[in-house]
Amino acid sequence: MLLELNIENFAIIDKIRVNFTKGLNVLTGETGAGKSIIIDAISLVLGGRADKEYVRSGYEKTTIEALFSIEYIKDIEELLKEYGIQNEIDNTLLITREIFNTGRSTSRINGRTVTLSMLNNITDKLIDIHGQHDHQSLLRKEKHLEFIDSLGDEELTKNIEKVKKEFESLQVLKNRLKALAQDEMEKERKIDLLRFQIEEIDEARLVEGEEESLILEHNVLSNSESIMQTLSEVLTSLDSDYRGEKSIIDELNNIYSNLFKISKHSDNIFSFSNIIESIIYQLEDLIREIRHYKDMVEYNPEKLRFLDERLELINRLKRKYGKTIKEILEYRNEVNKDLIVLLNSEEEIKEIRNKIEKLEANMNILCQELTKKRTCIAKEFEIEITKELSEVNMPKVKFKAMIEKNNYFSQNGLDKIEFLISTNPNEPLKSLSKIVSGGEMSRIMLAIKSILAEIDKIPTLIFDEIDTGISGRTAQIVGEKIAKISRNHQVICITHLPQIAALADSHYLISKKFVDDKSITEILKLNYDERIEELSRLLGGVSLTETTKQHAREMIEMSKKII
Repeated sequence: MLLELNIENFAIIDKIRVNFTKGLNVLTGETGAGKSIIIDAISLVLGGRADKEYVRSGYEKTTIEALFSIEYIKDIEELLKEYGIQNEIDNTLLITREIFNTGRSTSRINGRTVTLSMLNNITDKLIDIHGQHDHQSLLRKEKHLEFIDSLGDEELTKNIEKVKKEFESLQVLKNRLKALAQDEMEKERKIDLLRFQIEEIDEARLVEGEEESLILEHNVLSNSESIMQTLSEVLTSLDSDYRGEKSIIDELNNIYSNLFKISKHSDNIFSFSNIIESIIYQLEDLIREIRHYKDMVEYNPEKLRFLDERLELINRLKRKYGKTIKEILEYRNEVNKDLIVLLNSEEEIKEIRNKIEKLEANMNILCQELTKKRTCIAKEFEIEITKELSEVNMPKVKFKAMIEKNNYFSQNGLDKIEFLISTNPNEPLKSLSKIVSGGEMSRIMLAIKSILAEIDKIPTLIFDEIDTGISGRTAQIVGEKIAKISRNHQVICITHLPQIAALADSHYLISKKFVDDKSITEILKLNYDERIEELSRLLGGVSLTETTKQHAREMIEMSKKII
């Protein structure tokens, strides 16, 4: 329910604040006072197209705020949670829209900036506007199916849920089939490519850690001459077998011998001699190991060429399949799985097609049941709509809820429904979008809303100029139907008919005045006496007589009995 509307610097509106109530809220005023501008502002805050022309001349931006109560709207709570918008404790929702004179606009919900699509998804569940140029849900053909389904019983709802569940399963299978049933030539090319990649990796006989050891071995072989020369020089210095003069080992032996001779005189000297002896033993072990390693090192051009080729092969595979041997082997395992799937896809395709065939057969049965139920509902709906329209001055109308079948399944089954109408006896049935008269369109929506009043989930309805082209008894009936709808919904109605205005729970007067040569729109909630004055104006025009005022009082008293 719309609780409050704040508009600032919008068109000819300087600054106004309106508090709406439950039931029927009626807006009246002289032509040109700005009644439709109020609806334009509401449309804008709900996510309508922004235009810098809306910004009041001389100002940087226009700001529109709408405060809603969402206490009984469960779908809204789910959307707010999905969008990460904080739900207020008092179940209110504040929507703010700012339009700048540069053409830029911003939208916020409970203080959080949102996109227009997010805003529209939420406001679609808050307000339905019906007027001369904006009929929203009534002009959207996909909504016609929803209108019919909303009139169904619990059994219909269960049937629809079954169809949706089966459709989702069907889509999963069809998507899998599409992925498998590729173009045969493309499939064969892919099989050949995968086989080549697997064979190329397998032929390399890669082993994790192999590259590191190959690099080490290659470094030794490629520097073998320098290594052998240096090791020979080291051995010559260490061991007397490699030089004519005394070696380091010989010098250490002499040092040990001299220390040992005098070690009996001092424990420290004895310790020194033991250390030297230990060093000699370690050095002899080192010499043997160096000698052994030197004997193993040799310049082998064939071995070096093999290592070069092996490392080049590994690098080539790394460029194609992964940064390391581990990644290459993991890639090989993945493509092998893909190859198995492709080779076995024919069998899987056959199995999926059988499942799809069975599922579609079951879907057909469910959809036939759904069509039967919808056909019965549609016929009753046509009778009720025709009756409702004849009561609002459309006596020659013909209305048809045309049910046709798609050649494909959807989550709604096979049916597509479109409302067709003929407003004159000799005219064929036509789509609602072909109807030019906004007044007729509003009355059609009024008739539909009258039927759906108790089950329609949208809490607030706005009727703009619904009374176009009607008067007298028809106007009274239209007013009573609006009043009936307002028992289950909040209704905001712009009207110039006293028959409708008299039924208001809250009556607002929109007027225009001039300040400093600028026109300003104002809105005022009327008390009883002020209502009498406004109803008298609607009844008698400029000149107000006591008779006119008495008539206005009687209309208000009569409306209390109707409501």
